Amino acid sequence: CEDCGKSLIGECKLHGPLIRAKDRVIPSRARLTLPHYLTLRVLELRAGNQQILGVFAKKVIQKRTQFGPYVGQLSTKLTCYDESRLVLQVLKDGGKYFLDTPNEDCGNWMMFVRLARNQEEQTLVAYQHCGEVYFTTVKPIEPHTELKVWYAADYAKFMEASAVFIKEESDVCPLPPVAKEPVDPWICSSCRSSFATFALLESHQCIHKDRV
Repeated sequence: CEDCGKSLIGECKLHGPLIRAKDRVIPSRARLTLPHYLTLRVLELRAGNQQILGVFAKKVIQKRTQFGPYVGQLSTKLTCYDESRLVLQVLKDGGKYFLDTPNEDCGNWMMFVRLARNQEEQTLVAYQHCGEVYFTTVKPIEPHTELKVWYAADYAKFMEASAVFIKEESDVCPLPPVAKEPVDPWICSSCRSSFATFALLESHQCIHKDRV
């Protein structure tokens, strides 16, 4: 204590504790890469203060606007699986790798974009080009609208997923229809969870292996 001139273990009983000044919180790499006309919103707060985020437009975004490439770590397995986000893989040097984003400092803002549950809410299409993954708008996005993504037809084949088509996308890159996935879901042998595609099941099983 500078007032007593004594070296103490813990706080000074006479003059009390020190006033602690906290450092300013630095945004993560992913949040710093967010374009100025996009914003993050907290959609849900789960146990452990876990935030479920969504990416929303602050102004009109034109159709055929390209974002990317998606930034992530090349990995043979996913370290973190989120059912609200797309599982992404790329072909590099003849090998198939996951684009893994275990934390916000390993990726860019595109890791926050949630998957589209149907045609109506899809605004982006994900595809692979030259070993990178890009998102492109398939229709104009109005302000306060959430950006949601699904696989392009060819990329859906690569990911062993079903393709979702949007009417506005037909004049961008017309592609032949893709065979539908089997009706029966893919079942995890460890926890009996069901998944719509084999790629999602495969990434889910990686988590089991890590826990073991």
